[in-house]
Amino acid sequence: MPSQEEPTAAALGMSEAQPLGPAPTGATPLPGPGPSDSPEAAAEKVEVELAGSADAEPPEPPEGGWGWLVMLAAMWCNGSVFGIQNTCGLLFVSMLKTFGSKDDDKMVFKTAWVSSLSMGMIFFCCPIVSVFTDIFGCRKTAVMGAAVGFIGLMSSSFVSSIEPLYLTYGIIFACGCSFAYQPSLVILGHYFKKRLGLVNGIVTAGSSVFTILLPLLLRVLIDSVDLFYTLRVLCIFMFVLFLAGFTYRPLASNAKDKESGSSRFSLFSRRKFSPPKKIFNFAIFKVTAYAVWAVGIPLALFGYFVPYVHLMKHVNERFQDEKNKEVVLMCIGITSGVGRLLFGRIADYVPGAKKVYLQVLSFFFIGLMSMMVPLCSIFGALIAVCLIMGLFDGCFISIMAPIAFELVGAQDVSQAIGFLLGIMSIPMTVGPPIAGLLRDKLGAYDVAFYLAGIPPLIGGAVLCFIPWIHSKKQREISKTTGGGKMEKMLENQNSLLSSSSGICKKESDSII
Repeated sequence: MPSQEEPTAAALGMSEAQPLGPAPTGATPLPGPGPSDSPEAAAEKVEVELAGSADAEPPEPPEGGWGWLVMLAAMWCNGSVFGIQNTCGLLFVSMLKTFGSKDDDKMVFKTAWVSSLSMGMIFFCCPIVSVFTDIFGCRKTAVMGAAVGFIGLMSSSFVSSIEPLYLTYGIIFACGCSFAYQPSLVILGHYFKKRLGLVNGIVTAGSSVFTILLPLLLRVLIDSVDLFYTLRVLCIFMFVLFLAGFTYRPLASNAKDKESGSSRFSLFSRRKFSPPKKIFNFAIFKVTAYAVWAVGIPLALFGYFVPYVHLMKHVNERFQDEKNKEVVLMCIGITSGVGRLLFGRIADYVPGAKKVYLQVLSFFFIGLMSMMVPLCSIFGALIAVCLIMGLFDGCFISIMAPIAFELVGAQDVSQAIGFLLGIMSIPMTVGPPIAGLLRDKLGAYDVAFYLAGIPPLIGGAVLCFIPWIHSKKQREISKTTGGGKMEKMLENQNSLLSSSSGICKKESDSII
């Protein structure tokens, strides 16, 4: 665990450390030397902090007030962004009907790229968004992101073939969603501290609520109007998200800002500061446990997004006589919300890096349930599979930030999550098109779902090594730190003895 030294202890040359508490999810870590920083890098961080906020005290989170409105805005952001992404199976079926032709035997493969590219770009942009948030602030980044997302989604409603959707929906719309999403998590730490766990639970549950309700809306829209008007209706969600971004008001950092009210009444904050000298901290990959985590998670996600994209198409082919087929997506959304609240609370009682075992458990069940999908010959059995899959999907998502804090510490947790999300974009983008290609070649989804269940099992096996690696590293650090403390204490004692002997000698000389 990383630690910060007390200023008084540093002045006296002592090495007694003050442990850090858990980093709030979504909160921007305080500047200071991190576990992977060299002394020069630590000095740079202190220099940046002094340059950026001289004579300014950090604002105390109000634990409510305007923060409740910020919480609702962030909840809308999570719901609209991931609600649309999680219900892309309905849009996928509509795209096949709108742009598909009997002569094109690769239409499922081509169409799958739209949704998978969109989800992948959201995560791919996360490291870049973290830099923009640090430089321009949460409000500017979120508002501009929502505007770009609105433009991309509106442009998608005017295309005449599937290929332009790769740009309008897969890249422009997704990049806008990414820039709007990440600030919604960061701003929560500015307004809440004691209630941050509760607020984060409510905000992240927004995506589950929208995943439950959006399938009903999309089914009505797709049946009554075409795909293009459905996309234009979804633009309303992005416009509300654009307005919600203006609520991310930065807190006044000192009395002068409070008196001027510049942060309170201006549309955009006008903070003057020196930009950070180290934008991307690749040194965190020197932490072995984090490096293994950054390999195991993406390895497990090659089949993760396949059910979200292809499940509705599979249901339409396997259960043609069933009504209200979109209930399978609703089931995933319901239990995903329950899983986020349940396992997020359970993770608080699991010590240290052993929280990784919860992710191992979630990947085991996600992989197993993916393999169970083609085995379900009864619609009720498929619903049960989706309920279990959603529960452990919520488990996987809810403990990402706590594990990142345990592995790299509070100072590097923001970039650690950003890097991981960026790496995750590759398997999440590639997986669904491969499943679509198998469907085009084999005529059914059975093999695609079987293969989609293998990567989570392999990735989960890799993650099992992390607690052992992390504990071994912690023991080495504790030994090194303990030896260093003892040497420092001996040096301090020797210096005190020498100084006291010198004083005694001077006094004796004066007496003589």
